[in-house]
Amino acid sequence: QVQLVESGGGLVQGGGSLRLSCVATRGIFASDYMAWYRQAPGKERELVAAITTSGSPYYEDSVKGRFTISGDNAKNMLYLQMNSLKPEDTAAYYCNKRFSPYVPWGQGTQVTVSS
Repeated sequence: QVQLVESGGGLVQGGGSLRLSCVATRGIFASDYMAWYRQAPGKERELVAAITTSGSPYYEDSVKGRFTISGDNAKNMLYLQMNSLKPEDTAAYYCNKRFSPYVPWGQGTQVTVSS
């Protein structure tokens, strides 16, 4: 069973940057369309960004121009570079496949942006 472990979150002031990382216990990134999601308190989990197996990115409008998704298939790693952070980016961030069936969700990494 694949396990996903997210890291890199923290508390940052508005306008700041963070880089999130996701590692899989075995290789899935090379064969699957992967994505970052986030879930704010009281809200449903939502897609943030995705990347195809060939490296083509997709971004939700709310993060376009500020976030960059990338991956390293050899290391089973997925990254999310987040710049110009806003308070509305505050959420727990998760990585997983872009489409179901999903692998078991990791614990996520909390991002808190202060105004």
